Amino acid sequence: MHLNLEHSKKVLADQQYILTMRPVFNIRALYSDTTSNYLIPEEPNPGDIAAIRFRTAKNNVDSVFLIIDGVRKKMSKVFTERHFDYYEIRIEVPETKMSYYFEASSGPMKVYFDSRGVAPEHCEYYDFVVFPGFSTPGWSKGAVMYQIYVDRFCNGDRTNDVVDNEYAYIGKCVHRVENWDEVPSQLDVRNFYGGDLQGVLDKMDYLKSLGVEVIYFNPLFVSPSNHKYDIQDYDHIDPHFGRIVDDGGEALKDGDNENAHATKYIKRVASRINLTASDELFAKVVKEAHERGMKVILDGVFNHCGSFNKWMDRERIYENAPGYEKGAYVSQSSPYRNYFSFNDENGWPYNGAYDGWWGYDTLPKLNYEGSEELVDYVLKIAAKWVSEPFCADGWRLDVAADLGHSPEYNHKFWKKFRKAVKDANPDALILAEHYGDKKAWLQGDEWDSVMNYDAFMEPVTWFLTGMEKHSDDFREDLLGNADAFCGAMKHHGATFATPSMQSAMNELSNHDHSRFLTRTNHMVGRTGTLGPAAAEENIDKAVFREAVVLQMTWMGAPTIYYGDEAGVCGFTDPDNRRTYPWGHEDRDLISFHRDLIALRNRHPVFKTGSIKIVDTDYNFLAYGRFDRNEQYLIIINNNAGEISKKLTAWEIGTTRSGVMRTVFSTGSEGYALTGKEYTLSGGILDITLPPKSGTILAFYNPV
Repeated sequence: MHLNLEHSKKVLADQQYILTMRPVFNIRALYSDTTSNYLIPEEPNPGDIAAIRFRTAKNNVDSVFLIIDGVRKKMSKVFTERHFDYYEIRIEVPETKMSYYFEASSGPMKVYFDSRGVAPEHCEYYDFVVFPGFSTPGWSKGAVMYQIYVDRFCNGDRTNDVVDNEYAYIGKCVHRVENWDEVPSQLDVRNFYGGDLQGVLDKMDYLKSLGVEVIYFNPLFVSPSNHKYDIQDYDHIDPHFGRIVDDGGEALKDGDNENAHATKYIKRVASRINLTASDELFAKVVKEAHERGMKVILDGVFNHCGSFNKWMDRERIYENAPGYEKGAYVSQSSPYRNYFSFNDENGWPYNGAYDGWWGYDTLPKLNYEGSEELVDYVLKIAAKWVSEPFCADGWRLDVAADLGHSPEYNHKFWKKFRKAVKDANPDALILAEHYGDKKAWLQGDEWDSVMNYDAFMEPVTWFLTGMEKHSDDFREDLLGNADAFCGAMKHHGATFATPSMQSAMNELSNHDHSRFLTRTNHMVGRTGTLGPAAAEENIDKAVFREAVVLQMTWMGAPTIYYGDEAGVCGFTDPDNRRTYPWGHEDRDLISFHRDLIALRNRHPVFKTGSIKIVDTDYNFLAYGRFDRNEQYLIIINNNAGEISKKLTAWEIGTTRSGVMRTVFSTGSEGYALTGKEYTLSGGILDITLPPKSGTILAFYNPV
């Protein structure tokens, strides 16, 4: 008994000695994700043998387990690099979704690791997910995109301009704006500035010089509005954006709003000669973009069309035009009758009792469930424009979650849409507009990705400006709130698989929200209440530059809304649709964008590398982009004063010694391509950041 007691005391003493000698559980070293650094291959197919890796501090953990689809599997240490151990397990990839997280133990301490990072307990919502067989086009991953609202970008051909009174739209005649620099009026939808595809061709070299890799066009198809989200003819490019070679007819007389009399408009948009010439010009735009290494994405508006649409023809544009069938508004026997839902079966001819999207009769809701012919037609349209001779590289889908009359049908349609597009062009991108939870559509069989409002535009806007994305609210509690920023990014980012996140459209501004530069002035309101001049008052370009640094270094496809790079301001639409300021651009901002994009495009780590938050504070954020070859630390100081920090650069894979070299920095006075070098001490970066600055540092190991 005495011997057993002494033996027990010795064992306990040995354990206590071991515990005191064990390094502290270094949870900051723990890391994994589903990039190619930690999932090999990154986009596996069913039946592949995939390697899943997990990183820990060297000699710091007792065990690492992968919990995959509820099954616990022990991982093995396979190699050590710098101050990290890497654990790995190989698995056969299943037919359906893989879902997994990690468990790491060191002595009595155990933690979990999922898409949030280190977590005290498991939550299925944040599991890493992989969809076997799903991939996004390689060209879309991290690509720099440029959004063009065509009417406001550049007028390259004045012969195709809308003329005053050419037709009536929403009760009044359209108007040609003569002064390119005039700010949009509140009733802007029927005003035209004359931008067109020839203008895009004329500025193609500018876009290339900026570093643009993808052009995203707002809708180009025949439509009566300047925004063209009320499509009139999905089969053709609008001649007002394209070519008008067969002209003639008359504009409407003063006081006449009957479009059946608008013979000039009818000739322009219904003439096969004009439509063919315009389609050919678009094919040329795509060809010229491809020759410069750029891709082209079209805007697809398939939830609803417009009352001008040839299938409906409420405006009687096509009623007497040769070669066109009668529209569903005109005749009950129209071949398009079932493309729409009518509420009055005795209303013909000229039956206006149809369902409109959100009740708008100018936006007839398309009735897919009631017409297989409509489904087939739209799927052919989807394939047509990504095929020869047009060869567009993908679709952005307007209000995609609204299509159809039920969620069940919505998903059924987008599965068909994906097959039609990918069969026609396997390298095409399918990217949807969506607010809120998008997980149901990002399961690998519908959309490739989305416009990234929830995990980019909104958190960035709140963090750097405290403003709501329409400039409709200011939240002081969210301005500079790095914890809220990181929480939103992690929570909403968990709805993406990595291929979808890498291709997500990360915008600061677009045609539906206020310009980011205007949000920096903290003015709540719109052009109708404050006036357009207020959008340019008290703006802060230093904060805008911080936002662009963040945009160009975060995971996803940074998307510039035309003119943002030139200093364009504006409240929410229509004020955000001001013209590009050719001849009086902010050339310093353009140079800033060009140089920052060039840095991004030189280093693949910004497109497909891992990302990790290193430190946060009030108005302060530091994060890394890294792989085994390159390590970059990005630091945002949104404070009005300088701030000093000691940052654990070793977390992103640097050595304990070595140099962090400033390769890009912004501040209140502008930006620089070079700057100070900092010697790491124990992997720690000791740095002081100037006010309202963004700094990018590259790790350099002189040994």
